[in-house]
Order: sequence, then structure tokens, then C-alpha cells
Amino acid sequence: MAKRNINRRQFLGEASCSAVGSMAFLSSVLNLGAINTLAARPHILDNPGDYKAMVCILLSGGCDTHNLLVPTETSQYNAYVATRGILALQQNPTPPASAQLLDLNFNNAGNTYAVHAGLTRARNMFNAGDLSFISNIGTLIEPIANSTEYNSGTKKLPLGLYSHSDQVMQWQTSVPQSRSAVGVAGRIADLLQDMNSIPEISLNISLAGKNRFQSGNMYNEYSISNSTTASNIGFTPFSSSFGDSGFRTMIRNNAVNNMMEQQYSNIFHKTLGGLGKTSNDAMEKFRIALQNVVPLTTAFSTSTLSQNMKKIAELMSVRSFLGVKRQIFYVTYGGWDHHDSALTNQANMLPVLSNAMAEFNDSMAEIGLKDNVVTFTISDFARTLTSNGNGTDHAWGGNQMVMGGPIQGGQVFGTYPSLALTNNPYNLSSRGRILPTTSVDQFYAELALWYGVSPNDLDYILPNLCNFYSTSCPAPVPSNYMPIGMFS
Repeated sequence: MAKRNINRRQFLGEASCSAVGSMAFLSSVLNLGAINTLAARPHILDNPGDYKAMVCILLSGGCDTHNLLVPTETSQYNAYVATRGILALQQNPTPPASAQLLDLNFNNAGNTYAVHAGLTRARNMFNAGDLSFISNIGTLIEPIANSTEYNSGTKKLPLGLYSHSDQVMQWQTSVPQSRSAVGVAGRIADLLQDMNSIPEISLNISLAGKNRFQSGNMYNEYSISNSTTASNIGFTPFSSSFGDSGFRTMIRNNAVNNMMEQQYSNIFHKTLGGLGKTSNDAMEKFRIALQNVVPLTTAFSTSTLSQNMKKIAELMSVRSFLGVKRQIFYVTYGGWDHHDSALTNQANMLPVLSNAMAEFNDSMAEIGLKDNVVTFTISDFARTLTSNGNGTDHAWGGNQMVMGGPIQGGQVFGTYPSLALTNNPYNLSSRGRILPTTSVDQFYAELALWYGVSPNDLDYILPNLCNFYSTSCPAPVPSNYMPIGMFS
């Protein structure tokens, strides 16, 4: 047998692909901290003052995105109405004042679309070139051409398909064949954390607590709330009702610091102490940075999502005090599991999402970062095209939004599928579960390359990526790599 010469990067790339059929090996690749050192590559910097950030909005619960973006070409719209039944949004309702759909300024070879009337500001951003849609995207291990391949048993399917816990995990880890503890943003941080000059400040910041998306092998997220300010961050001081409140606070803080700085022999005690000290150090850095926040003139709504987006904008405005060139933020907007009252719930919730995104977009222009930030939505899955009576149930492929100056705005990326129940190669059931035609890996790969991840490290960030472009996934980028086209 002839010997085959193979370099380390080719080995990691091919191992990642072969690991699709080997859970043990895949788990090892994703969870061994040593891989971070092996995968290290020079980072891509546009200029010395380069700053880039991503903001991920999880629409938790599984958003019915087939009513978020609706085809309006006559035959496609008729199929939509026939399938959706009582859930279908009307193009020309009576009276006209009760508009349910807002047309987009888009026409690609006769393919036209509209958005839910609750997305007024998102529609305006689309028409202004600040926002686009990614159609029929979902979690995939490998390409599945049609329902025949899906039913053949020859294709690998995501673990726990149609399950909330599994599908939302897979959107965050992009490893649908495993319940991985390490997320896409976490692996990016493992590679790029050293681009930021203050090691105590995590590249990943969460306004939704602990999450899998930002959990890495070496670095994890730093969690704050939208009410965090320079005056309330950290330990709460003793009430002034105590005559010696200052002394009590000092004793308490000294005791906590002493516990964190002890040299422990027990590995669990040592790890906990180290995490506590790192968090405490980061807390002080954040306190200093937050003292320099200048109030934004952009008006934000009172919703929790809008206030979370406002806090993100404030943190970006003091990025120089945090010593960061790269940041990833994570927020959630829950309540999308609409098995009942789907139309009423969407009418109430979509304006909240639309307003929060538009307000954030305006704030980016205010602080001069509109061309440095990409914001995108993700969700567990889309929902069945047919109604269960008053709502919809768990499905698969759906539509998501991506926003920001760096993207090509006013576009509908990907392949929008037929929504007909019959003679539809992408329909997987009588309920209308749609097979994704764009993988989460393809989306994240394009974001990662824009963000500064080396092409050589894409297979570490996204172990299944080579399944969509090449059987061997050679570095730097597979020759048949076909980007979605979000960036010009």
C-alpha cells in the first residue's frame, strides 16, 4: 500500500468529516483543549483599528417563520394560502387598513416576497439595504437533496429532530449529530480571544445568562443584565442602615477575595477559585468602562429585548476601555412555541422584534459602528405549514434575518421552497415539514470568514462544513466553497 503524506490541517479536516460516523472521535475533537493550540493561525485584520462584532438573537421556542417571509408570486402565494389555511396572511384584505402583509422591494426573476405587517421597521430596513433574509435554513449534518433521500435511511439526520432541546442546541453548536457542550461562538473565542488586549474581558458577552452558543474549550461568556451600570455591578454593599456598613462591606469583599486567591490542591476548588477571580477581575474592568458610557440619543422601546440591545450598544461604545477588537453578544427573545393562538401571538411579538432590531441599527449609526456589526436571528426550528387548529407544531427549515452595514442588504438568500403539500420534493410530511436547503454551517462559515477566522480553521469552528463543500475539506478553503453571498 502506498504511503500517503498528510499535513496536520488535512488530518484535522478529514478527521472532522469522518467523525460524523464516529461519535467518540468527534467528542474528543470538540472537547480537547489541545486542539485550540493546534488550530491556531494568524488572524485576519483589516487595519490596526479593526473592530468587528456579531449579535445573535435567539427566538426561543421555534418561530413560525413561514409567516415572517411570504412568497407573493401568484402561483407560490396560492400554494401558501392553500397549505396554511386559517393561518395564511392576506395580501389584499378588506378593509385595506387591516393589511397583513407588507411587500418588499425585491424581484428576482419573478420571485417576490412580503413580510408580516408586524415587521414594518424590518421591512423599511430591508428596502433601505440594511437587512436581508436567509430562506429555508436549518440544522444539517450533510446535504439531503429531497424527501426521497430523507426517507431512504441513507442520510444522517440531526439528533432529536423536531425536539426543542436538541434543535436549539444544534443551532448553537452546529454539531447536529452530538449533544456537544461547546458552541460556535465558544470555538471562535478559543481561536480569537487573544485579539483583545485585556485577557479578563471575554470575547463573548451574554445578556441571557449561561448558554451553549458561547461556551468554549478555553473561554466562556461573561454574563451581565441590561440594568448593569457602573454603580451596581459586582457585590451589593451592605445597607447604609448599618452604622458600620462600609466596614462590613470591606470585610466581606476581603474574605471573598481571599477565598479566590487561595492555592488549592483540589482541582475543583482550584477551578472554582480561578473562575471567581477571573470574573471579579472582569467586573472591575467593566466598572471602569461603564463609567465612560455616554447616553445614547437613539430612543429604545421599553421591551426587555430593546433594553438588551441598548445595553449591547452601550458596551460597544466603550470598547476602547474594554480593550476589544472582537465581540460576540447573545440575547434571547422567548415565547415562540405557538401551538395555540399563533396569529395573535405573532401580531404581538413581531413588532417587538422589529422595533428592537431597528433601534439597534440606528444606534450603530449613532456610534459609528454600522459597518462593523452583523446582527442575526436564530430559532429552534420553523413550524408546520398546516394548522393544528389554532397554532402550529414543530418542523425544520425556516427563514431568518441578518442585519448590518457589512452585509448585502435587500436580498433573500438561499432557495425559497415551494410551500405546496403535494409534488413538493422538500415537503417531508402531510403537516408540511420543510427540508432545509441551506445549512447552518454555510451561514456560520460566511460570518466566521468576515469576522476574521482563518480559512484554515473553519473545520475546527464547523466540523461538518466539509460535508457541504468537499469530501476531504482541504485547507485553506475548499475549492468548491459556495458562499451564501451575504458579503460583497
